[in-house]
Amino acid sequence: MISIGSPGVYPQIHAQPVNFTKERWYRVGGAKIKDSQARESGTVSRNFHKYITNVGGFNLMESSEELIDAPWRTLAVLAETRDGGRIGEEFERLGVREMGRSLARLSGNERQAILELLDNESAARLVEEMPDAQAASIVESLTPDDAADIIEEMESSEAADLLEEIGDTRAEQIIRVMEPDAAEDARLLTQYGSDVAGGLMVTEFLSYPDSFTVVEVLQDLRDNAEKYRDYEVQYAYVVMADKVLVGVLPLRDLLLQPGSTGVQSVMKTKPISVEDASPLVDLEDFFDKYPFLASPVTDAAGRLLGVVTRESVQEAIGERADDMYLKSQGIVGGEELRSMPVFRRSSRRLSWLSINIVLNVIAASVIAYYETTLSSVIALAVFLPIISDMSGCSGNQAVAVTMRELTLGLIKPSDYFYVWIQEVKVGVINGLALGALVATLAFVWRGNPYLGLVAGSALAINTIVAVSIGGLIPLLLKRMKMDPALASGPILTTVTDMCGFFLVLSLATLVLPHLTA
Repeated sequence: MISIGSPGVYPQIHAQPVNFTKERWYRVGGAKIKDSQARESGTVSRNFHKYITNVGGFNLMESSEELIDAPWRTLAVLAETRDGGRIGEEFERLGVREMGRSLARLSGNERQAILELLDNESAARLVEEMPDAQAASIVESLTPDDAADIIEEMESSEAADLLEEIGDTRAEQIIRVMEPDAAEDARLLTQYGSDVAGGLMVTEFLSYPDSFTVVEVLQDLRDNAEKYRDYEVQYAYVVMADKVLVGVLPLRDLLLQPGSTGVQSVMKTKPISVEDASPLVDLEDFFDKYPFLASPVTDAAGRLLGVVTRESVQEAIGERADDMYLKSQGIVGGEELRSMPVFRRSSRRLSWLSINIVLNVIAASVIAYYETTLSSVIALAVFLPIISDMSGCSGNQAVAVTMRELTLGLIKPSDYFYVWIQEVKVGVINGLALGALVATLAFVWRGNPYLGLVAGSALAINTIVAVSIGGLIPLLLKRMKMDPALASGPILTTVTDMCGFFLVLSLATLVLPHLTA
């Protein structure tokens, strides 16, 4: 037996030859590995000072730098051999984040095996760390019973997000085999959208009847310490018999009160709360206004439903921004990860790129129409991409402002005239400034004032067109129940390109004798 390791830094890993008849195998930490797998399994680490290059008559490992950089190779072997004990050890060694990164590099079957072999609590922590799309694809492959065992260990809001990502039929199969309380919470939370308080709240919170005394509350905390250990326990909430919220109970204040004191005497009355239907923008304003770490969530009748945290709202805001950015870049059909099937990723991208080809051909047709003018004044070709790009940037700025104001509720899809007037004001100023700059550059370059006049005028006019369209397109798409983040970019690009090319070439045609003189 040959021991590979760096004493005092890494645990020793024993490589023992197994069966040297036809195929050469090694047993590493309980897992059987062929010689081809041994090279890739990451069984040695970066800091080994002695390299084992020949074991049993053939090369085991040429480099000692694979385990640290590629722990997924070890996990792949352990998943194949279904060594649950070693997988648990790797989970503790790597941590949740690194384990999640490693799982992204494994195949679907390997990821499924890892989750099946981990204990439910560790599997739940791992699933919570994964992107929703990746977690859903793995959990869907599990049996409903196995999936339910993992989901029951997750935070209620995370579990609801995962179930929403899974198809309705499969999600219902999982919910049916969950514990009654967990199933009830899941059904409640999945009724809400992900951008309202009800969809962001957790149902793990402490609440007590207004008839309780201090000693009863403290006794409950002691009796259920194991259950409450993962709760965000800073406050408890006091409710009446019909679950209507009547007070907030700072837990530290309980320790200073006689046991017989009623919670009504200790609680803070008239608690500030948010309604379950409150949109994300209202929640953002709420936490900007109040320094709370969390807020109770109630229905329209004031009944306590859950708790929404400042952290959850901030995460939702970040996810919304990421989603809008991905859509603006043509990533359609939901989240894309490189661990997804390659043809699925390709088809999603092609659906957007194919439309752009058609739109770009339309824009290019303007150049083809003015082919004679362009061939007569080749210098115009230099300014076509400049005018197209600068106008597109101006238009994208207008799109961004409109999208933000729509999100904040400052404008409605019907506010066309107001938005247009405001954008034209900016467009005229910026258009004149940018047009004068390009005109000056064109004159200095060629010494022809007419070339500067054509390029500068085209950019000035196209900037006004671009900001007008950029400001109005999201409103129009919103009114048509379409996604402004997805469709605004291609439409804006096509229109500004067409207008820019047309303005440059048509103006050049009008003064062509002066340009060719």
